[in-house]
Amino acid sequence: MTKTEERIKQLNKNIKETCARCGRDPAEVKLVIVTKSAQFEAVKDVINLGYTELGENHVQQLKKVAAQIDEYFEGDESNKKKKVRWHMIGHLQRNKVRQVLPFCCMIHSLDTLRLAEEINTAGAKLNFQAKVLLQINASEEPQKYGVPVGAAIHLAEQIVTMPNLKLCGLMTMAPLTRDKKIIRRCFVRARELFEEMKGEKIVGPEFTELSMGMSGDYEEAIEEGATILRIGSAIFAG
Repeated sequence: MTKTEERIKQLNKNIKETCARCGRDPAEVKLVIVTKSAQFEAVKDVINLGYTELGENHVQQLKKVAAQIDEYFEGDESNKKKKVRWHMIGHLQRNKVRQVLPFCCMIHSLDTLRLAEEINTAGAKLNFQAKVLLQINASEEPQKYGVPVGAAIHLAEQIVTMPNLKLCGLMTMAPLTRDKKIIRRCFVRARELFEEMKGEKIVGPEFTELSMGMSGDYEEAIEEGATILRIGSAIFAG
């Protein structure tokens, strides 16, 4: 068993135990494996273990790893079922939108009206409806990207009118701290906003995803309703 396999096994054990503790079905929680810190051999291990939902923070790195994966699996009929689904989880500049859309199944980091308009325009030209998550700054940290909680509903109302966007949920990042109370407060705020948007029918039935929780805080995220975890260093570190 490789180190990567051992770490994924332990991660899945922790996820199942956390779900059991808070009365959730582990099937409700999707694992997006973040490859930014990984050697390509470890990325291959992940895919060969059946984990094909991968995330990247930067467009150029996403394109690079995607090309390596395509080359690795080229001509291998046994791996057709292992087609990777990429998630863009980092800050997305408007001038990179057209590059990333053909690669991504979901963009987690939509945080401005101008970016939404750019994605909508690019999607129209590619005949493509982009699945997006609205990134909110639930921690209220000035250095973080994300729309302020108080402005999120208004922006969501504008996004849902755009024909080439499908608003599928919210994303947030907790502060880098060991204080579990601060982390949990951030996740609670995101969940409350998520439920408010659904309850007031601001969004459609496709609004189902709450992307929050990384290697250091995924248990708290699960307990507060996360449906997507973005995990990198817990699998690839060391």
